[in-house]
Amino acid sequence: MLAAALSVACAQPEREVYIFSGHREPALDGLHLLYSYDGFKWDSLQGSWLLPQIGNKQAEYYNYHSNKLEQAKYAPQSMMRDPSLTQGPDGTFHLVWTLGWSGDLGFGYASSKDLISWSEQRRIPVMEGEKTNNVWAPEIFYDETKEHYLIAWSSSILPENYTEADKLGSNGCHRQYYTTTKDFVEFAPAKPFYDPGFNSIDGFIVKKEEGDYRLIIKDNRKPGFSDLFCVEATAPEGPYSNPTENFAPTYSEGACCVKVGEEWLIYFDVYRQYRFGAVSTTDFKTFTPIDDKISVPAGHKHGTIVKVKESILQALLEEEARRYGQQ
Repeated sequence: MLAAALSVACAQPEREVYIFSGHREPALDGLHLLYSYDGFKWDSLQGSWLLPQIGNKQAEYYNYHSNKLEQAKYAPQSMMRDPSLTQGPDGTFHLVWTLGWSGDLGFGYASSKDLISWSEQRRIPVMEGEKTNNVWAPEIFYDETKEHYLIAWSSSILPENYTEADKLGSNGCHRQYYTTTKDFVEFAPAKPFYDPGFNSIDGFIVKKEEGDYRLIIKDNRKPGFSDLFCVEATAPEGPYSNPTENFAPTYSEGACCVKVGEEWLIYFDVYRQYRFGAVSTTDFKTFTPIDDKISVPAGHKHGTIVKVKESILQALLEEEARRYGQQ
């Protein structure tokens, strides 16, 4: 009887917890991680878990909006903004990130088995040769059907290509592009991803169920917009359509989404108020604010949430204690 009970206990699946990647301004010290046991209340893992080593090295870049050389922000210091994390079917974690505010036309990439030891960092030059100023907020998504990774990002477009809707805003305008890869060695040529006809950034792909995908994205026209909405598609690469109403406070960005129980929680940075907000949804049509139910440490910025086995978190906590002498 005891052996049978032990066998049943051993067969129980390992508990899952949540890891939330992100950066801290000015994004020069690399990858920061939060953890949660319930998806609502978050604690910080101390320090940086991957220091940036690549990108943002050129002091000047050619600005295709102003048609002149301009200074690259923080260069030649390497940056790591908007770190997007996913775990592949073999257990490997894949991380992509923004390399610079302007002037760098690739994104960063590294991989890890445990979120502690990382591969060599590589720059993926997805927009090299294009008349754009940047590659912002690459978001990584694993497509189980096609067994490949899709990475989508935003890049600026030329002023002569602005629509009338673009002109409602006073800032530079962006569109979404994407690439795919199976091995992070060979990448498909960049293609247009989602174009609502106006300035938009920070797209985040969600698989609601097979054949039902949602894209959470920011209307980045300012002033008067700068808000979040969703569109839907039958495949992760789109085409996306049927936009929802805006569901977050004005001046929100950097959305990510995770399923907790029967709810989908959408987190976002309410950046002018220096805080995170969140909504809950079951259908991506009706959104319920849950700011009073969440707790996110101050200073955390723009990342993604992944579910991991509790042993991954335990190893991170042990490494944190080793590094910082915690008991």
